[in-house]
Amino acid sequence: MRYEGEHMDLSTRVLLNNDVEIPWIGLGTYLVENGQTVETAVRTALEIGYRHIDTASFYQNETGIGRALANSGIPDDELFVTTKVWNTEQGYQETMKAFDRSRKKLQRDVLDLYLIHWPVRDKYIETWKAMEKLYGQGKIKAIGVSNFLEPHLTVLLKNSEVVPAVNQVEWHPFIFQQKLLDFCGKHSIQLEAWSPLARGMFFDNHVLTEIARQHSRSPAQILIRWDLQHSVICIPKSTHLTYIKENSEVFDFCLSSQEMTAIDGLYTDTRLGPHPDSMG
Repeated sequence: MRYEGEHMDLSTRVLLNNDVEIPWIGLGTYLVENGQTVETAVRTALEIGYRHIDTASFYQNETGIGRALANSGIPDDELFVTTKVWNTEQGYQETMKAFDRSRKKLQRDVLDLYLIHWPVRDKYIETWKAMEKLYGQGKIKAIGVSNFLEPHLTVLLKNSEVVPAVNQVEWHPFIFQQKLLDFCGKHSIQLEAWSPLARGMFFDNHVLTEIARQHSRSPAQILIRWDLQHSVICIPKSTHLTYIKENSEVFDFCLSSQEMTAIDGLYTDTRLGPHPDSMG
């Protein structure tokens, strides 16, 4: 589960704890409108070389993504598609129904990765049991969680038969969660970053702009590279060709240990999304 850094590109994958392979970089689709907007974004990403698409029931764009994937002409086994069960869909039977809805919208016989979107109190254990059942039936290649902190993961691990393959969390230097990264590494849970670019809010940060200048790169590319060198999967979101392409061009340079430390030091405990304990 380590990012090696050499001879890698958009097709390069990391091995999860159940031997399923997932690309290091994917296209995020949060708040991307269903229909032509999301279809164009996905088609553009696939043409550039992306093979990893991330969505969720809550995003309400699974139908458009499903159409884009079906019309791409790319074999299913070359694609990696993630979706998530939303808070109001949690619970054993509800999760079973939610999974089937998402699978049909995405036009996938088997989902690559299915995540619990948030750790809804008194619900996520039963939700996980349903996902374990679906996984055991071969309907999902890998199951995982999103927005789980160490206490949530500890409870889940004590009440599960399958260790989560992935934990997708808000991850950027300003909410750098080293302890969570270490915890996930200890339990062979691959960390994945949502909002890796912090919505562009810190692109003018002097540390990022200086490092970007030194490498003749954009602050976005520096942030994505920082993720990869921490062995964190990255799913930046964009609907624009220029930025989708730019976000993929991060495999031909490396940040030094001093630069990594400087970016780590930008931590301010700044969350752009809600705290996981406040959801559900």
